[in-house]
Amino acid sequence: MADKIKIGISSCLLGNKVRYDGGHKRDPFITATLGRYLDFVPVCPEAETGLGIPREAMRLVGDPDRPRLMTVRTGIDQTERMARWAEIRLPELEQEDLCGFIFKSDSPSSGMERVKVYGETGIPEKKGVGIFARLFMEHFPLLPVEEEGRLQDPVLREHFIERLFVFKRWREMLKRRPGRGALVAFHARHKYLLLAHSPKHYQELGKWVARSKDVARPFWYSHYQERLSEALRRKATPKKQVNVLLHLLGYFKKELSADEKKEALEIIADYGKGTVPLIVAVTLINHYVRKYDQGYLADQYYLHPHPLELQLRNHV
Repeated sequence: MADKIKIGISSCLLGNKVRYDGGHKRDPFITATLGRYLDFVPVCPEAETGLGIPREAMRLVGDPDRPRLMTVRTGIDQTERMARWAEIRLPELEQEDLCGFIFKSDSPSSGMERVKVYGETGIPEKKGVGIFARLFMEHFPLLPVEEEGRLQDPVLREHFIERLFVFKRWREMLKRRPGRGALVAFHARHKYLLLAHSPKHYQELGKWVARSKDVARPFWYSHYQERLSEALRRKATPKKQVNVLLHLLGYFKKELSADEKKEALEIIADYGKGTVPLIVAVTLINHYVRKYDQGYLADQYYLHPHPLELQLRNHV
């Protein structure tokens, strides 16, 4: 990467004391580990709308699909105030060239999902989305988004960070004002990463790139980005990963001995059964790529989608 990946983030997760009680929710993994690779643009909807620090706590009330943001004690409706602020703030965030956003879980303004919504019974349902989070995701439908709580799950963590790196590479390609050749090259290098997420999109995008010479240039990138984002939102399951690994192993069918093939197939099978992490199989494939100088696979982002130091493929 030419520089760090810029993403938006709920300000309290960086240790900024902006919460309703004057505290923060600093997340060490985000600040210390991801901070080596990401630049953060902090956003606190409640503080930035001028509600003060500290301030009265708020909650979502009413219809879970379109709840109102109400103060808990005084019952003041702050929904329109936050919506007016967002009308100004969201275009400002467009200028930041963000590649994603990390929201604060359970927040009535910034929770991405399963936020408590209080109905007439007074018993909350975990069906809401924070007011700002909803507006942000509607405004930036293609950006990768996640909550800090869900990043504790190793599968969700890998999924989100992988999408950030893909989006960053896409943005860097567009900044170079590319021709059709750049789109072809981008697709070629992401071929097996796409296959791991969605075989359907993998086939569709391959056909789209092949016939893009017959399509007006403005549509090359808009259509590809929409379908790329849609593909990467689908999880790369062990079954799909095994399919990719077998495809990659096929490049070495003439070079590998019978014992080497057997070992590789056993490792891939063990990964599929959940007894070894993905990194074991990928490391073996990378070994063969270097040993037999397989240039095409050496360029595949599937084999190095993000920094190895993050250890995102080490979980079982």
